[in-house]
Amino acid sequence: MKRSYLILLLQLLYCVAFAQQRPQYTQYVFNNYLINPAISGIEAYIDLKASHRNQWTGLNGTPVTNYISVHAPIGKRFIDEHRNNYASQSHRSYAKSYQAAQSHHGIGMHAVFDKAGLISRSDINISYAFHLGLSDKVNISAGVAAGISQLSLDVAGVTLEDTYDPAISMSAGEQMKPDLGLGVWLYGPQYFVGLSAQQLLGQTLTFSESDTYSQGKLLPHYFFTAGYKFFLGPDIATVPSVLIKRVSSAPYTCDANLKLTFRDKFWLGGSYRNGDAFSALAGFNVSYLFNLGYSYDFTTSHLSTVSSGTHELILGLLLNNRNKFTCPQRYW
Repeated sequence: MKRSYLILLLQLLYCVAFAQQRPQYTQYVFNNYLINPAISGIEAYIDLKASHRNQWTGLNGTPVTNYISVHAPIGKRFIDEHRNNYASQSHRSYAKSYQAAQSHHGIGMHAVFDKAGLISRSDINISYAFHLGLSDKVNISAGVAAGISQLSLDVAGVTLEDTYDPAISMSAGEQMKPDLGLGVWLYGPQYFVGLSAQQLLGQTLTFSESDTYSQGKLLPHYFFTAGYKFFLGPDIATVPSVLIKRVSSAPYTCDANLKLTFRDKFWLGGSYRNGDAFSALAGFNVSYLFNLGYSYDFTTSHLSTVSSGTHELILGLLLNNRNKFTCPQRYW
């Protein structure tokens, strides 16, 4: 067996059995909705995003992730209150003119399709959130997401020493598991703080017909994220942020990010994920209709000797954007 394939196989087995079971996102900061349902309906338009991630390029069977997400507010009053546009988000006057949103509801849906080696996974969730104004400039929201996870093993691609192996059933096929997630999100003109959890039901995961090999589980994932906006000049702002992830029986992981925005037209940024990668990010708010982001991960783990890095592309559409915002006003 080639050394590169052996390293990859060991990494994937570790992730599936003991560590993070959800896909990794470098540009999560541009779509925290994927990890926190409390963001549902945070903006005064329909927020639609689609993404493609190709991890550890140069190797066969590496993780490939695609997703589509959409969420929107409920209530005409919330949308109408935005008729008077805020100042540019990267302008100093933004924080002074900011007003907390009216209490309102939000709904959403996301579908994630992830494939790593012989294992494929599809997650479809719907979400609901309620946003409450705590003061003139501060909101808090709470949300819930529920759905279905479908996991499958490409048994035909498994080569066994013995024709019958009790650990892998040749008729394992697909498994359907219920999914549940919760989250809270605190936000104002210059900061956000979020707590969320996914896979709270802890469903059993096995590809064997024998109870002896039915020890795998879909483990709960916990996320803490926070960020603060600093204004550097009349039209320039920077946002340092952090994401801390915890999965049972695995070490904490931390993403530290820095985003620099220019006149709400484009941004540049960098990120570091402990024990995994450095990342470079860039994006454009093309118009009040759509924006585009790209990131590249420079792998720092043992896979750096055989991988040429990770590419991630994300496209955002601002539908029913009556106020013609060129970037998010509540969520940045």
